Amino acid sequence: MRVAVTGASGNVGTSVLEALAEEPAVKEILGIARRLPQVEMAKVEWASADVTEDALVPLFAGADAVIHLAWAIQPSRDEAVTERINVEGSRRVFDAVARAGVGALVHASSVGAYSPGPKERRVDESWPVDGIPTSFYSRHKAAVETMLDAFERREPEVRVVRLRPGLIFKAEAGSEIRRLFAGPLLPGLLVRRQLVPFIPRVPRLRFQAVHSRDVGEAYRQAVVRDVRGAFNIAAEPAIGVEELREFFGARSFPLPAGALRAAADLTWRMRLQPTSPGWLDLALGVPTMNTGRAREQLGWEPKMGSLQALDDLMRGMRNAEGAPTPPLEPKAGGPLRAGEFATGVGQKQ
Repeated sequence: MRVAVTGASGNVGTSVLEALAEEPAVKEILGIARRLPQVEMAKVEWASADVTEDALVPLFAGADAVIHLAWAIQPSRDEAVTERINVEGSRRVFDAVARAGVGALVHASSVGAYSPGPKERRVDESWPVDGIPTSFYSRHKAAVETMLDAFERREPEVRVVRLRPGLIFKAEAGSEIRRLFAGPLLPGLLVRRQLVPFIPRVPRLRFQAVHSRDVGEAYRQAVVRDVRGAFNIAAEPAIGVEELREFFGARSFPLPAGALRAAADLTWRMRLQPTSPGWLDLALGVPTMNTGRAREQLGWEPKMGSLQALDDLMRGMRNAEGAPTPPLEPKAGGPLRAGEFATGVGQKQ
């Protein structure tokens, strides 16, 4: 089996490559990335391509499956750029899959594709995927889900799988996640449990997380098993205020969601951090997912709990960990993070 992976050099991509390399049925892996990594991985051949403009059919030719991971979170201040990569790039990938005669397409969707839903009970994959309107990330994920619906009707012979994971963490992604979401003003030394004395008790503050390598295993299963459709991917427990309070050994205090959003919006507009307030709307809006289908049909079981994954991420952020690929490179922000300041803290990728 030959598998092509777009967005192969990032947090999830590197974990997917590791998981595929351990699968005996997979003989060849084509890792596709906009910037070529200078690293060798088992069974992996690298190719440089931009999903928004480069020819993809020749890359997909001869592949038994394509895993589409390429996605942009930044720049948060220029949605035209992110939409071109996320939505138009996905359309080009799907079209190339059909034209190249690939038998299976596995797409990286997200909990962020879901419409607002309950936190106190868990929803399955039939919950609407119309997104959270104020989040560009959510709008793009929902738009691509709609695009995939049309693709499935048009190309019924292609086996289509969509994975919808929660937040995805690992230590090697610590530097990248700090750059994308916290920005250059967060000192790594402060990312310690004992330095978080308070947790805001915000209504609907509950999210799900999973370790990146467990997500990689879910993609491996999606490739080798004869399954179709959507799968929720998350580890236990769902993380709310009480779980965070115990994790950090912290106290909690009530805080209206509006006050937290106003602070997020102000600091984003002042370019103190790169995360637009729509991310908070997404976190508070999306439902809690039931992962039973993944466990039953994919045979997927996470090895690491959600709080373990969070702890692993914090260690990576604290120690400026990374990996030898451009997105995960610890020094990608430049000396003293000067490059992050120079690019406008969320203005550019």
